Amino acid sequence: MKRIFALLLTIAIYSCNSNQVDPTEKVVSNNNVTFYGKEISNDSILDFNKEKELVMTKGQKSCKLSGKIVETCSKKGCWMTLDTGEDTLFIKFRDYGFFVPIDSVEGKTAVIQGDLFLDTTSIEMLKHYAEDAGKAEDEIALITEPSYELGFIADGVIINE
Repeated sequence: MKRIFALLLTIAIYSCNSNQVDPTEKVVSNNNVTFYGKEISNDSILDFNKEKELVMTKGQKSCKLSGKIVETCSKKGCWMTLDTGEDTLFIKFRDYGFFVPIDSVEGKTAVIQGDLFLDTTSIEMLKHYAEDAGKAEDEIALITEPSYELGFIADGVIINE
């Protein structure tokens, strides 16, 4: 019985120490950058304000932007926020196809390539979020207009080390 327990304990310890590499992550050591998702370049970065103006009239625009990482999803790395200098942009990753690190990247510069778009949050959803946040009924009743914000779906991300 002791041998079976020791064997099971050994298997459990070794299985917890597996060093699996994410196949979507590529590290380029000579440039001190890490790629996530589609491998993109550090050039042809567009001005956020100009792209924002185009999105406000067209609704969506494919582009490459840069900024400082404010925060990443602490559970999986399935989203991040980026300070563009003018706004904080919420970034999701196309088709949930890749993730970024969950820590140690705040304040680093990132380059993102994908689609910038105008996102609408309905009145119903805003009221739902307010209820979830524990807002008072009279405060929830004041929500009478949808919210319009910029969003970004990234195909590829570079994080500069």
